[in-house]
Amino acid sequence: MPITAILTDIEGTTSAVSFVFDTLFPYAAEHLPDFVRTRGDDPEVARQLDAVRADIGEPQADRERVIEVLLGWIAEDRKATPLKALQGMVWAEGYSAGRLKGHVYPDAVEALRRWKAEDYDLYVYSSGSIQAQRLIFGCSEAGDLSPLFSGYFDTTSGPKRDAASYRRIAEAIGQPPSTLLFLSDVVEELDAARDAGLRTCGLARQGGDLPGHPCVASFGAIDPAAF
Repeated sequence: MPITAILTDIEGTTSAVSFVFDTLFPYAAEHLPDFVRTRGDDPEVARQLDAVRADIGEPQADRERVIEVLLGWIAEDRKATPLKALQGMVWAEGYSAGRLKGHVYPDAVEALRRWKAEDYDLYVYSSGSIQAQRLIFGCSEAGDLSPLFSGYFDTTSGPKRDAASYRRIAEAIGQPPSTLLFLSDVVEELDAARDAGLRTCGLARQGGDLPGHPCVASFGAIDPAAF
């Protein structure tokens, strides 16, 4: 069956890892404490703070303790859903104020626009929250890329190294797994997607390979019709 939709990772795939680690994470670490202190009573913020308390088994933890935990999670790049949600809220304010612009590789921008024009449905699956994904593409250095995408998926669909997550995504998209092409720079993610029946292509922008999968150095080398 031909490819009808493309599902892409962000970090290391459409966007530089350095953007996340050198720009987004430090911005969140700097601004998250005051955000929690001043916005902690907002219903959605409060819900995420309670989720942190539940994760650490400290239901009575005060805000300063929760802030301490969150900063620790940022430092270790923990894939915790409440952290990702709160980071997304902090980044939203930064993007809105013009202090942040999402990095997307030019070759990715060109290919995504071409694929959309060729009637491929485009989706994102990243460990960052859906809100954070929308911000990277909606407030990118190349302008608003959000009209290119038909949907976004994050860790609420499951871990990225778990085949069941990709089966859930295929079901949500409403297409057979074999018609979806997944792009990532992480071999364990590619393995999981392949095990779920998706086609795969690895991005190795600095060279090398991702064993068991077709591998390219840029989006410009990907022809979805060839899979």
